[in-house]
Amino acid sequence: MVQNRKTAMITGANSGVGFELTKKLLLENWDIVALIRSDFPENEMSIHEAIINKKLRVYKADISNFKSLKSALIQIKNTEYSIDVLFNNAGVGIGELKYSPQGRELHYEVNTVAPYIIAMEMKTLLKKGIDKTIVNTSSNILLTVKKFSPQTLEKPENFKKLFGSYAFSKLALTLWTKEVSKTMKTEGIEIRSVCPGGNKTQMTGSDGMPFLLKWVAKLAFPHPRYGAKKVYDAFANFKGIAGDFIQKGKIRPTKFSEMSSTILDKVDYIYKQEYQSEA
Repeated sequence: MVQNRKTAMITGANSGVGFELTKKLLLENWDIVALIRSDFPENEMSIHEAIINKKLRVYKADISNFKSLKSALIQIKNTEYSIDVLFNNAGVGIGELKYSPQGRELHYEVNTVAPYIIAMEMKTLLKKGIDKTIVNTSSNILLTVKKFSPQTLEKPENFKKLFGSYAFSKLALTLWTKEVSKTMKTEGIEIRSVCPGGNKTQMTGSDGMPFLLKWVAKLAFPHPRYGAKKVYDAFANFKGIAGDFIQKGKIRPTKFSEMSSTILDKVDYIYKQEYQSEA
């Protein structure tokens, strides 16, 4: 690694928006720390050249599984020198009620809890970087939430595609981002969340999308490189902004902000009492 070259850590770097963001930053001569569950596409020679040249360094984990996640994050902390920007991009959108190995609803574990753990664990490396920024990939679907109960995030009473657990998990992500930004700022780290917009990805074509919206995504959603640009712009164009939710290039207010401290307390408790005690 060349220490005067900037380093971005990207979760979910091997597909969709994360993949396009990885390619974009490699072209701009960034180093990439990729935290992924499955391999990069085999037909992308530029990716494999970057791996050979160690500009792209790959760490494997199932972030829904604390044992797997902890092993990978320890490897990153023991190997990498610094991180300038953490793009907490990995997410899940599924079509049925499922639970993580720790026993929590899967959207909540992957989209809300895991990004918090990764952010906390990477603070040491971020403090050694130049930009010291965290960008959490959220979703404008959170704007559709009319009723929100933090108590049902772990064990939902019912399941609804996209507008249920997925929307709640992204709202919770944005809320803890807002709340934690206050203490992060005192440590010199900026954190904010962003909606990448609708993009044609594996997720938008999956069972997690309602039938009609799946067709809308297929016909009308743009290539994920557009979402990657929005995620990158949330880093590059909003320096000095901490805690806010960015959509379509503008800061947007979010509902249920009064619950942000409750959500932060919940994810922080899981991090300190459960993740940190994981062998």
